[in-house]
Amino acid sequence: MNFRKGRREDYPEINLIPFIDILLVIVIFLAVTTTYARFAELKINLPTSSAEQTPNPPRQIEVGVGENGRYQIDNVPLGDAGIDKIAAALKSAAANQNEPVVVINADARAAHQSVVNVMEAARRVGLTRITFATQTAPTP
Repeated sequence: MNFRKGRREDYPEINLIPFIDILLVIVIFLAVTTTYARFAELKINLPTSSAEQTPNPPRQIEVGVGENGRYQIDNVPLGDAGIDKIAAALKSAAANQNEPVVVINADARAAHQSVVNVMEAARRVGLTRITFATQTAPTP
């Protein structure tokens, strides 16, 4: 028995235009209120000093780190060395010096881990004064 013979069933319709209007207002609100600041630059004003250079500069231990991960301490090649071997070489290079400075000369394409290995070896030996050697870029 079909009592609804001539009657069609209406499907509910969702009107998307108000929804699109609300989303557009939200996008405009976010675009207007968002600040686009760059934090890529770090402005530092270094302190000045009128002190003279020390007459006896501290002894430097030169550590070279090659692109292929090979090490060299005071022009003595170590090859592919682990942290323990680097630490032993740093300890013998320090040889009773009063707080020598470890200067790391790393190739620009050297692995980050290779430099960290040198820093870890210096920490194990007790050498706390570490610096990195750089060069200035040529002006075009």
